[in-house]
Amino acid sequence: MTSKSSFLTFLVCAALIPVLFEATDAQGLRSGFYKKTCPKAETIVRQTVASFVAKDATVAAPLLRLHFHDCFVRGCDGSVLLNSTKGHLAEKDAMPNLSLDGFDVIDTAKAAVEAACPGVVSCADIVALAARDGVALNNGPSWQVETGRRDGRVSSASEAVANLPSSFGEIAELKAIFARKGLSAEDLAVLSGSHTIGNAHCNAFSKRLYNFTGKGDRDPSLAPAYARTLRSQCPRGDETSIVEMDPGSAVSFDTSYYTRVSNGKGLFRSDAALLHDKVTRDLVYQYTGSASKFFRDFGVAMGKMGNIGVLTGARGEIRRHCALVNA
Repeated sequence: MTSKSSFLTFLVCAALIPVLFEATDAQGLRSGFYKKTCPKAETIVRQTVASFVAKDATVAAPLLRLHFHDCFVRGCDGSVLLNSTKGHLAEKDAMPNLSLDGFDVIDTAKAAVEAACPGVVSCADIVALAARDGVALNNGPSWQVETGRRDGRVSSASEAVANLPSSFGEIAELKAIFARKGLSAEDLAVLSGSHTIGNAHCNAFSKRLYNFTGKGDRDPSLAPAYARTLRSQCPRGDETSIVEMDPGSAVSFDTSYYTRVSNGKGLFRSDAALLHDKVTRDLVYQYTGSASKFFRDFGVAMGKMGNIGVLTGARGEIRRHCALVNA
């Protein structure tokens, strides 16, 4: 995955990977938006992501998470990238976002794109493209990313807290949060599959191990043997250690996450919650047996998510630096 041969194979074959759904012109976005104004934009982003993954394959998961956390707060406008200012906390400093990573990849891609086409390509589009490319480089699907997003100028930590789903969320809460963003229970099930890559801090799930109902108990939906393994990795009170969300598959985008969920080995309570609704439960079992269906549905769901609340046309701006609004 991190070899030079894999890197070169990706660059040569990326354009040949079948598009998983038909491109549409939603909310002003379109395929090939930068074809005339910055024709190498998508190639530059792809090469940047590939160079980082070649050194560390685990960076793909943070890029996917950045896109998700961006889109669920104010829409896909790059607001998750903005720095806090004096007296104002931005999204990246909200509690749910303190473990976000991958900002250096986005900044590097932005600098390279700016060198080629100053003031043309938005940070929001770079985030969307980088998420897609990171997944493809971790043996996952590719999909058509429509571009044309512009960057927002507002970023609020309180809005991040209010809009991001919790890793401890139950199914009704999760479905309601997704519905507010125009996403279905089916989208919830398939996008949860992103947990097949990446790591998590112990404090994101330790309540399931030590104090599930406030009585020092374990979440009964968690397989006992898996719970013992997690306790050995995350001692009581551990806030800093990390574990693989899908052990043995943390850098390979596949369906093993769904197998684990069906066996009571989903890391988060929100993973286990998928079994508490017929629609999401049925999809957990379907995806367990069909990588092709999962990949196809994942591409479609990512396309829908990438259209949430986008700024196009004259709205927003094209930031020169992703962490700062233009003067």
